[in-house]
Amino acid sequence: MQASSSRTTVDPSNSTWIAIEPPYDTSTSLKIISALPSRFINLSNSFEFAGWGSITRLKLDKEDYDIGTARIEAMRKGQILGQFTASALAGNAVLGSVFYALPAVVAVGGIYSPISLFVATLILFLWRPIMEELASALPISGAPYTYILNVSTKSFALVGAALLILDFSSTAIVSAATAAAYLAGEVKFLPFPTWVGAAIVLFIFTIVSLMGVRESARIALAVLSLHLVSMATLIIASCIHWGNIGSGQLKANWELGRLTTGISPSSVARQIYYGICLGMLGLTGFECKYPSYVSRIKPGKFPLVLRNLHIPAIILNTVVMLLVLGLIPLDTILGGANVLSVLAEVSAGRWLRTWIVVDAIVVLCGGVLTGILAASELLEQLALHRVIPQLFLRLLPKTGSPYVSVLSFMAFCALLYATAGASLTIISDMFSLVWLTVMSLFPISLLLLKYNRGRLQRKTSTRLFVIIAALLVAPTIFAGNIAYHPRTAGYFAPYFLGIVAIFSATQSKVNLLRWLYWVYDQYPSLHEWKATRAWGEKLINLMRNLKRQSVCILVKTDEINNLFHMTLYVQKNEATSNLKIIHFFEEEKGVPSELEANAKILDEAFPEITVDLILVDGTFDPANVAALSHHLSIPQSLMFMTCPGPLFPYSVAEFGTRVISL
Repeated sequence: MQASSSRTTVDPSNSTWIAIEPPYDTSTSLKIISALPSRFINLSNSFEFAGWGSITRLKLDKEDYDIGTARIEAMRKGQILGQFTASALAGNAVLGSVFYALPAVVAVGGIYSPISLFVATLILFLWRPIMEELASALPISGAPYTYILNVSTKSFALVGAALLILDFSSTAIVSAATAAAYLAGEVKFLPFPTWVGAAIVLFIFTIVSLMGVRESARIALAVLSLHLVSMATLIIASCIHWGNIGSGQLKANWELGRLTTGISPSSVARQIYYGICLGMLGLTGFECKYPSYVSRIKPGKFPLVLRNLHIPAIILNTVVMLLVLGLIPLDTILGGANVLSVLAEVSAGRWLRTWIVVDAIVVLCGGVLTGILAASELLEQLALHRVIPQLFLRLLPKTGSPYVSVLSFMAFCALLYATAGASLTIISDMFSLVWLTVMSLFPISLLLLKYNRGRLQRKTSTRLFVIIAALLVAPTIFAGNIAYHPRTAGYFAPYFLGIVAIFSATQSKVNLLRWLYWVYDQYPSLHEWKATRAWGEKLINLMRNLKRQSVCILVKTDEINNLFHMTLYVQKNEATSNLKIIHFFEEEKGVPSELEANAKILDEAFPEITVDLILVDGTFDPANVAALSHHLSIPQSLMFMTCPGPLFPYSVAEFGTRVISL
């Protein structure tokens, strides 16, 4: 690769760019990556040379500024969800989980299931302040992946992304399989097995997603309202029926349960503990607030959303579980029947049973769509961050649906469901493990945020002992799930490790290609054949093309240590050979005195990266950053900045950039 005097093209007719003299005399010098010999036999170290950087001054024109302002206004206008509409989007998943959580809990908790569910729902009080503080400091979608991305390394963030993919797929599969099970429980001569019904539900909602149907807050609120009315009707009817028949069935279940499992304190404690562990299934859906819409909630409404989801979850899970044990024989409950539909028929007759079944199918199908849309949003974020191919950003021309994301996600769901033997029990058990692991990432994210990004402004502050308590509770419950069903870990671990390996490979694709070329280079005969020699040249060109996308760091000062650490972060976390250091300045204040000299030092210190310095005449605000993003054709997701202080007048979410240093 030949060195050039400047990577910036200056058009004399355009006053936007003002060129400054090249930092080096490139006609007589060459930036050498190392004095040591190359690791490649037939490729010198000059291959790694990215070219000399340049220093330019830029004044954004009106068109750029108008586009940047429009982006910011669109983002602010997107904060349209109030506490009830926002609650509805996740509420269908949280409150709909009662259909598949109760049978799983009764199977392990027995007659102590109401106690287990009550304790399990109370545990979420530890997570509410943690989630509130995180959302206040970083009101961005895609968490916990995006949280970790802003407080730690990209590699760690990919662990969160892998868990989210498993979580969304489990949400879709469990919802579809439970809906099919409820239908099969009502139709005596269903012409296909339950797993086929689940596959049909998944297929239907794949088509719906490809048709461009997007999750609507109003529709979600209507569905949630139907569900709440249905559950309220079921509870009232059950309470009236219980009052009429007395507590005979509850006493019979109590005696049978104690006779079956024993009355020793250790036996009772074990049942309650295992019930708590699986009872966390009744809280699934809380993590679904973040992937696609937390940034669209009106300021100050997020704590109310958490309250609106948590309190009904406590009441619904505990009360309904108690009613089930009070009115249905224990053998029927453990027999795999649709316990809520049975409860409805026992309490009020066939009409209420039909109503509850329809409600179950509608709410659970909404959970399938939630999983698909949340996964598509996450895959889009991963594509924007260049973790997975840009292919995942492609949309269908007529519907605007991200068809590659939808089809890839549903293919993974089909694989997961098939390898679990189409067992709803196995998927539900694994779902609880995945959900617990995802939820444990929130206290970890907050702990890292307090340590690494402590200067970020926020409205609330969680005490350290609450974070530590959450970090202790999560593995305790995780261990209980594994102890009760050890085989579920055998399903969880391979998929989790496999997804992490895929993400790591795509994130480090340039390094993998370099290893591939090194292996090719060890066989001199391959360089003699025309076909294989051309293949080697294609590898080199592919590596160069993958590193061509520019990355920006937005800097305030000229301190060489900060500039060095930010550049080092880019080198370790992004596959790029072009780094642009951006500094916004105002004429009366001028440019930091050592910034240009330090940019030249960095350009010399990182020969595999072209370090350009761009001095932008203007204030550092969201509109100007968005305008610069448009002018340079660099997405804001590839612009990095230091952590702003508590007096910073803007939210990090308004910039759309990544925070990479203290």
